[in-house]
Amino acid sequence: MTDSTPIPDNFATRLISWQRQHGRHDLPWQATRNPYHVWLSEIMLQQTQVATVIAYYLRFLELFPTLPDLAAASQDQVLAAWSGLGYYSRARNLHKAAQQIMNVFGGKFPQDVQQVAELPGIGPSTAAAICAFSFGQRHAILDGNVKRVLCRFFGIDGFPGQKAVENQLWQIARQLAPQQDIEAYTQAQMDLGATVCIRGKPQCLICPLQQDCVARQQGRTTTLPTPRPKKAIPERETVMLLISDGQRLLLLKRPPTGIWGGMWSFPEVDSTLAAENWCLTHLGMAAEALPPLAEFVHVFTHFRLTITPLPMRVAKAPAVNESTCLWLTPAEANAAGIPAPVRKILASVHGT
Repeated sequence: MTDSTPIPDNFATRLISWQRQHGRHDLPWQATRNPYHVWLSEIMLQQTQVATVIAYYLRFLELFPTLPDLAAASQDQVLAAWSGLGYYSRARNLHKAAQQIMNVFGGKFPQDVQQVAELPGIGPSTAAAICAFSFGQRHAILDGNVKRVLCRFFGIDGFPGQKAVENQLWQIARQLAPQQDIEAYTQAQMDLGATVCIRGKPQCLICPLQQDCVARQQGRTTTLPTPRPKKAIPERETVMLLISDGQRLLLLKRPPTGIWGGMWSFPEVDSTLAAENWCLTHLGMAAEALPPLAEFVHVFTHFRLTITPLPMRVAKAPAVNESTCLWLTPAEANAAGIPAPVRKILASVHGT
């Protein structure tokens, strides 16, 4: 597409008409204009499929029914409610933003899109969606689904994550946003990208935009959007120590930022050879190392982590600083804010 390429006048109206007939209407966050509910759904839906989000969304609102409830909760409580959903910085930022809204805006969710975008973990596209669904404001969104639809419809080359391509897509998205029915239009873009103009095999025959889609006309639906340039995925290894006193396991609180920030996890060492020394150094006692369990791979966005669980036994649990260490039963550990690999290990060892 070039700057002189015309923007179809009926792009938005076609999408709105399609959404009203074929789009999604029964998602739990669609029946409200409560900005707290809308915001929560938009954060949970970042990089996570709708089918996975629904149960977490409903349970989260049971635990934290209002924004003040969320702000007043501890980070441990928030991370425990988020446990298993992944990308835990979303939960930490959600909690920080709730506290910021209480402190800066008196507990009232801001309606200015720029103020919303500046809250922790939100950004311009999510802020636009929140303001459209909560307040009916006309703003363009540009999430992954919208990028895919626009790249295919207008035949835009280049990886959408590159700044120049993203700027072009923002310009188009803003031009396309209609003056009316912005809620239906915003939902239509999300629905079309999630159910019809999908990444693998787009359902072009039922797409309301098919007749003008450049990718369809040129047979390029499998090559647009341009994929991210490939880079070798780094490989890392760790040994997780399952230190037990026979009834309880030792968990450590991870640093507030970084991988699994603020969550509870097993102690880690670089190799099984370092395990006994860790116990002597940190617990002041020896521990018996048992045969390691089967290693497994946990995949992050930017690297792959091979985890070797190593059971260890101490004769008696020493006293620990409970702000950074806890002795927990498997059931208590499962109720805490733990990352998915820890939950997987607990399930394999204790069936919890």
